[in-house]
Amino acid sequence: MLSTFFRLSEHQTTVKKEILAGLTTFSTMAYILAVNPSILSATGMDFNALITATALAAAIGTLVMALYARLPIGVAPGMGLNAFFAYTIVAGMGYSWQFALTAVFLEGVIFIFLSMFRIREAIINSIPENLKHAISVGIGLLIALIGMANAGIIETGMRPVGDGKLDGVILKIGDVTSTGPLIALVGLLVSAVLMYRKVNAALLIGILAATVAGIPLGITHWPANGHLVSMPPSLAPIALKLQFGEIFSMKMVVILFTLLMVNLFDTVGTLIGLCNKAGLLDSNGRLPRAKQALMADAVGTTAAGLLGTSVVTAYVESASGIAAGGRTGLTALTVAGMFLLALFFAPLFAMIPQAATAPALIIVGMLMMGAVTKIDFNDITEAIPAFLAIVLMPYSYSIAEGIVFGMLSYVLLKVLTGQYRAISPVMYILSVLFIVSFLVK
Repeated sequence: MLSTFFRLSEHQTTVKKEILAGLTTFSTMAYILAVNPSILSATGMDFNALITATALAAAIGTLVMALYARLPIGVAPGMGLNAFFAYTIVAGMGYSWQFALTAVFLEGVIFIFLSMFRIREAIINSIPENLKHAISVGIGLLIALIGMANAGIIETGMRPVGDGKLDGVILKIGDVTSTGPLIALVGLLVSAVLMYRKVNAALLIGILAATVAGIPLGITHWPANGHLVSMPPSLAPIALKLQFGEIFSMKMVVILFTLLMVNLFDTVGTLIGLCNKAGLLDSNGRLPRAKQALMADAVGTTAAGLLGTSVVTAYVESASGIAAGGRTGLTALTVAGMFLLALFFAPLFAMIPQAATAPALIIVGMLMMGAVTKIDFNDITEAIPAFLAIVLMPYSYSIAEGIVFGMLSYVLLKVLTGQYRAISPVMYILSVLFIVSFLVK
């Protein structure tokens, strides 16, 4: 039944391979169960309730991705968007977290309608071929950087400074003889050797090996209370706490516009990059079942607003599962199941240190670099936009920023060189919206 529904033979994959890929993706995403509550609790929201809300929102969005879109991509509350929620809407603008949740809920509803009428799909299809490849490469560099930063191989010095902004983004080499980098090296070597030997679970085994290596080194910790299983914390303190008093205010318009723009291009960029890596784009470079895929984060975000957490988006860490062989929604179904299990086994998943998941992100980043060979660097009007999209993703720590600069420069260069007919109407509209988004920041 699973083989037929997910068309495993058509994608040259197996149930075992898909489940292992899902476990690999989940292991690289599991950090959100601790990180998201940590960020949002700064607003006064209940930390324990946020763990439950994060897991449920991720499971709901990923289930839609699995059963409706049938793509191997995990969905969860997005990093960056949760910082905007906590540090800009609440701390910066002075609104309550209940008002911020209302903005999240409204964005989800708007995204459902945009997805139903294929407006978001039209945006994806309007992106030029070279930029699609560039997005894949840029995401690869970004997730490799995230992995190295998580392990301490690279120090970014990034820290919240208020108003949703980060400071100290200059990179430098970390203390590579410290515990984190050494554990990451163990996982990297184990994964690389196993990949050479064509072992499908190479990345997952590498993560487990690094986790075990962290025990004697003091970076992998047994739960303080000794329990690996517990009942999920109650959602009561944060669920269904929407506040509609000022939804027609100009500030709500600005908040919604910002959330919509950032989430739209985070998700679009991630879907294109991941499906390109998985070989799932069609002969015209278009995303299969785009409408269904985009509905996943729309439904997930709507649920997130009701449950009590921030905006949901597709996760670049899904590339680790794709690299492990995941090609269908069965991979995503496994991820969703693991998020539901995490409600009861949160202490167990919390044992995996970030340094242990770093090797998977580094290797996946390397694999996604392969798309750079498909970019036409002979045409300067194609090369510069592609280059800007690639480098600005890791430099700005944002997929959305890379896409914005890549697309804006593409439109400007084509117009200035008399190639304005090569630009679709959607690209022109998006360029205007990008400029407006800069003005309202």
